[in-house]
Amino acid sequence: MNMTDIFYGIGSFFQWTFQFMKPIGFGVNLFFWLVIISLVVTWLFMQRKFNKEAEANNKLA
Repeated sequence: MNMTDIFYGIGSFFQWTFQFMKPIGFGVNLFFWLVIISLVVTWLFMQRKFNKEAEANNKLA
């Protein structure tokens, strides 16, 4: 067994795994976009709450 066999084996494995991505289509991208958008919106609401709390306690820098 030499390095060529290893690299061809890795390549065959990736080709096999990418076959499952075609039927999924844009669904994975949509899922990640929704997760990112929901996390950003949550972060913005938390930041607004923290800013109000800091302003009330006179702890703004």
